[in-house]
Amino acid sequence: MQLKIMPKKKRLPAGRVALILFLCQMISALEVPLDPKLLEDLVQPPTITQQSPKDYIIDPRENIVIQCEAKGKPPPSFSWTRNGTHFDIDKDPLVTMQPGSGTLTINIMSEGKAETYEGVYQCTARNERGAAISNNIVVRPSRSPLWTKEKLEPITLRNGQSLVLPCRPPLGLPPPIIFWMDNSFQRLPQSERVSQGLNGDLYFSNVLPEDTREDYICYARFNHTQTIQQKQPISVKVISVDELNDTIAANLSDTEFYSAKPNRERPPTFLTPEGNTSNKEELRGNVLSLECIAEGLPTPVIYWIKEDGTLPTNRTFYRNFKKTLQIIQVSEADSGNYQCIAKNALGAIHHTISVTVKAAPYWILAPQNLVLSPGEDGSLICRANGNPKPRISWLSNGVPIEIAPDDPSRKIDGDTIIFSNVQERSSAVYQCNASNEYGYLLANAFVNVLAEPPRILTSANTLYQVIANRPALLDCAFFGSPLPTIEWFKGAKGSALRDDIYVLHENGTLEIPVAQKDSTGTYTCVARNKLGMAKNEVHLEIKDPTRIIKQPEYAVVQRGSTVSFECKVKHDHTLTLTITWLKDNGELPSDGRFTVDKDHLEVADVRDSDGGAYTCVANTTLDMVSASAVLSVVAPTPTPAPIYDVPNPPFDLELTDQLDKSVQLSWTPGDDNNSPITKFIIEYEDAMHEAGLWHHQTEVPGTQTTAQLKLSPYVNYSFRVMAVNSLGRSLPSEPSEQYLTKAAEPDTNPTAVEGLGSEPDNLVITWKPLNGFESNGPGLQYKVSWLQKDGDDEWASVVVANVSKYIVSGTPTFVPYLIKVQALNDVGFAPEPAVVMGHSGEDLPMVAPGNVRVNVVNSTLAEVHWDPVPLKSIRGHLQGYRIYYWKAQEGSLKRNRRHIEKKILTFQGSKTHGMLPGLEPFSHYALNVRVVNGKGEGPASPDRVFNTPEGVPSAPSSLKIVNPTLDSLTLEWDPPSRPNGILTEYTLKYQPINSTHELGPLVDLKIPANKTRWTLKNLNFSTRYKFYFYAQTAAGSGSQITEEAVTTVDEGKLAMASRQVDIATQGWFIGLMCAVALLILILLIVCFIRRNKGGKYPVKEKEDAHADPEIQPMKEDDGTFGEYSDAEDHKPLKKGSRTPSDRTVKKEDSDDSLVDYGEGVNGQFNEDGSFIGQYSGKKEKEPAEGNESSEAPSPVNAMNSFV
Repeated sequence: MQLKIMPKKKRLPAGRVALILFLCQMISALEVPLDPKLLEDLVQPPTITQQSPKDYIIDPRENIVIQCEAKGKPPPSFSWTRNGTHFDIDKDPLVTMQPGSGTLTINIMSEGKAETYEGVYQCTARNERGAAISNNIVVRPSRSPLWTKEKLEPITLRNGQSLVLPCRPPLGLPPPIIFWMDNSFQRLPQSERVSQGLNGDLYFSNVLPEDTREDYICYARFNHTQTIQQKQPISVKVISVDELNDTIAANLSDTEFYSAKPNRERPPTFLTPEGNTSNKEELRGNVLSLECIAEGLPTPVIYWIKEDGTLPTNRTFYRNFKKTLQIIQVSEADSGNYQCIAKNALGAIHHTISVTVKAAPYWILAPQNLVLSPGEDGSLICRANGNPKPRISWLSNGVPIEIAPDDPSRKIDGDTIIFSNVQERSSAVYQCNASNEYGYLLANAFVNVLAEPPRILTSANTLYQVIANRPALLDCAFFGSPLPTIEWFKGAKGSALRDDIYVLHENGTLEIPVAQKDSTGTYTCVARNKLGMAKNEVHLEIKDPTRIIKQPEYAVVQRGSTVSFECKVKHDHTLTLTITWLKDNGELPSDGRFTVDKDHLEVADVRDSDGGAYTCVANTTLDMVSASAVLSVVAPTPTPAPIYDVPNPPFDLELTDQLDKSVQLSWTPGDDNNSPITKFIIEYEDAMHEAGLWHHQTEVPGTQTTAQLKLSPYVNYSFRVMAVNSLGRSLPSEPSEQYLTKAAEPDTNPTAVEGLGSEPDNLVITWKPLNGFESNGPGLQYKVSWLQKDGDDEWASVVVANVSKYIVSGTPTFVPYLIKVQALNDVGFAPEPAVVMGHSGEDLPMVAPGNVRVNVVNSTLAEVHWDPVPLKSIRGHLQGYRIYYWKAQEGSLKRNRRHIEKKILTFQGSKTHGMLPGLEPFSHYALNVRVVNGKGEGPASPDRVFNTPEGVPSAPSSLKIVNPTLDSLTLEWDPPSRPNGILTEYTLKYQPINSTHELGPLVDLKIPANKTRWTLKNLNFSTRYKFYFYAQTAAGSGSQITEEAVTTVDEGKLAMASRQVDIATQGWFIGLMCAVALLILILLIVCFIRRNKGGKYPVKEKEDAHADPEIQPMKEDDGTFGEYSDAEDHKPLKKGSRTPSDRTVKKEDSDDSLVDYGEGVNGQFNEDGSFIGQYSGKKEKEPAEGNESSEAPSPVNAMNSFV
């Protein structure tokens, strides 16, 4: 396909002639260029280029200037009307018209009054090709009248009451700006309690003593005349309750009493507007201002809602402490009921404002200039909208078309003028007027019939130099009538360039999106129409980009030292390079300490003021690059020791170079706190879609203080910057100013696109919608397209709102579809989306699996095989196969089907066999197989029956021991609950258990299978037996059940004897008896010794009372014993007597001395054993009188004395 610009024709509905719409849409290309070479011989109707505003308010102190400028060939002449009649400027000496222009100057400064020249003016610019007219310009002088004289009485009121101070400024042109000040020209403070209304009045929700003053003054500022008018001051006095009581009490007698109560709190009431409802009308595009001011105590708070919707985001603003609601760029959609709510602690009230948005006319499609060649067709279209709908009327050369000269080539069809077979006399200027009660629109559009061969206006052999990998734009400005087609060629014999690599713009410019080295060469632009051809050659050279291969580096130097920054640059050798150094984006100081040498900057004798950012800027005629480094100056010997911390936040954020998809952010770094900043982190907030949520944007090196940020369309950006050093991240900077990017078509399409049917005859297309950030503009919608794969139909599509699902009805069952979902908004479409595969809804399978076969593996496991179902019969995504199986009684398979519990096993995917585990042995089973898809199960295959072989039985259900006797026990049992086959016999094993729980010999007994009771005889009486019992089939023995039982004995003597024998034979009883006997024997021996001890000594009692302290037979502390000996034969009482616990025996000098108990007494004996010594020492207790034998020795003493 060749790159051409050609007119495209479009058919109109039946009954209307064909229009060449393409020409109407290309005003910039078709407008006759005011090129000197063309103006010499090319005619053009007049075009108004500049005019005064429709509502023109003038300063009466200055000359009146009413603008009217136009272009055309030949140059147009100008005339004026005033109040609908011709304005003869030659008859008024104060009025002059500038040469070559239609602008009027009325000299009222020398004489005359501005009011004399009030009126409606209209300018006409005319040449031989037609006449263009201006808007109706209403000229009015501005007015700033004085306030009417009035006497204002002082206002006295009680603390807490409400108050309204009226302003009522004089009517001026334009209306004045109102504000309240005091005598010192200081604005009066305003708050939620005190505020100024839209009408200029000052409202007090409740007054306080501090509101007392005598100079409440309302001012009216008339901006047009720069004058300010002042109202008379208003005096307000607020009396507190105490003051009121004192004032009243001073005027009362002693017998009277009065007390003014404090002003009570009260719920809100509205000061403005009045009543419960009100109406408001506003024009489209204006600012809608709604106001509610309430009084009450405490001060009410105002809230706003829209009753039938939500307040528009990004266009809604609250003013005057939320008492005023403003919606900018108001449209018809903002019509409705708005409710303001005033609320305090005592209650709430509301007021409803009914808003109606009207619209002055606004363009939908304004008529465009039309350049035609003789014999061609064309049209002028004028479409406008408004509320109410505007009326469209046409004029030709400033005259209503109904009374204008007739033109056979012209036909009027409502808002369209259709031209056919135009001739040179058809040239004219047409005016379209769209008007309603709120205003009007007037547009001039000429029809210029020219027969001109192509002309190329771009200079021949123009040289274009472009940096590699950047776009190259080659101009080919042209003109011709009919509109020429444009073709581009490369080289002397090259073919026409195609649009797969190049872009040809409507104005003839050839764009190479990414120019490469091989793009260098000569390009030829050729313009053709039916009257001829023109061509022009231009040349393109591709240059290497300029790069900084070594950037200046961040430096920290001590005061007084020298620092050097290096900036090495590589550039195209055919271009001239200039390197410039900047400090803090300004010129270097004019100081001899700064030396620039090639690629170095050196700073000597560094001072504190030298710190900052140094930027190396490398320029060629085609491109520019830069790199920066920061110089930090520190003291030579810092004291005290530096404090290392995270950096301080950056500040002074500034947005520059604000483009549609990029912006440059610059900032000033905060103090690095003695640790160099390594990088800056930039975050952004989208106040439109995610207010308060900050996202990561990018990171830049710590030496950089600017960043070029890529932006997305339709996002209200704010940025903040954080600095990072080795110790961490700083706090965020203050946010930058907000920047709202323009809307654009979406960049991406929805993801997760799927097509699945929910019913057999539909296709449900779902996707993950774009978020607000990705929408790139208002009016997000989706174009959903689908096409049956392998079908003959075309793509079907529908545009839906911002949803995530669309259902296509009436589709065949389970048919593959190609699906794509494309995002679009009010600006345009996203790129072409990817195509995904989906399927319409599934239906239940139609066919059952065939050739079902069962292979019994063992008594509890079977293997099932089947043939797969054809894919077409599945009618959906194959999920697997499902086996239903159940136990069945032979011969009653169908009769009991409803009452049988079926088990289910599912096998995923396309498997054609599966195992059935957990079957019961010796059972009759039936099964069938069904195929499963996403919709459900298909029909069942014919039932297949099979039998499982015998298995071992379960344990008998119960085992009980009944009727115990002396030598027999009877066993009763229930058969196994799961015999798993035919029982052949029972096995009973039993063995006795003695008193020490030892098991005796095991007896094995076989019992016929038909028995459920058995009696064991010839057992031992009073003996416990343990029984083991299990059943058997041909497959083997089953699980056993155990039980224990005891045989019985006779009552009475036999039982008693049995118990005595049993006790006497017990080991513990024998041991106890032996211990008792031994104890009795010991007691007897002790008693014998005590009776016979000391019988041959006359002083026995004294010896007992006064024993030798050195001889201590028994130690009280440890319970050990001394040793006794006889005086005559010196024999011990018992051989083998025990020694003390320390295993020593205390001995005296003579073996035949008697040792007895005593305290502090030494005794000596004669050879015959008589006592010959004297007692010495202190006695604590006299021994008891009487014979020793009278004491009854206790077993304990006997045990203690026996050694």
